[in-house]
Formats: sequence, C-alpha cells, structure tokens
Amino acid sequence: MPGMDEETDRARLGRREQDILALERRGFSGPGAKERAIREELGLAPVRYYQLLNALLDDPRALAHDPVTVNRLRRIREARRAER
Repeated sequence: MPGMDEETDRARLGRREQDILALERRGFSGPGAKERAIREELGLAPVRYYQLLNALLDDPRALAHDPVTVNRLRRIREARRAER
C-alpha cells in the first residue's frame, strides 16, 4: 500500500534515540563512567544527552520500543520531581 512505509518509518525511533535507550539499559561502575560513555559512544555532551533522554521519556515511540526502560526512567523522574 502506498504510504505504509512512511507511516512505519515515522513510528520507529531513530538510531540516536535507540542508542540513548540502549545506554540507559546498561549499568555503569564508578563515577564518570556513564558521562564518558555518552561522550565517546554517542558524541554528545552529557547535558544534551539528558535533554534528549527527557524528551524521549514522553515519546510514545520510545515506550513502544523499550517499555521496561522507559517506564523505569519515568518512575525515577517522577520521584525526583516529587522530592522538590
């Protein structure tokens, strides 16, 4: 059907978004390990990474791609907001 590929492509996360979620699934040992991975593997400044991650948490495509990670991160974000 015409238009199906375009619709499917819009429903998928881009490579960078998938890579951000994959990085969030990993465990990091020691201070600075995650920030180093963000810079080296994704080529992003940590501040930009966290901006993109925060936007991803509100993206239904991210929830469809990795519901366990997205829901875990949403719970953490809500707990931090409740502490303020």
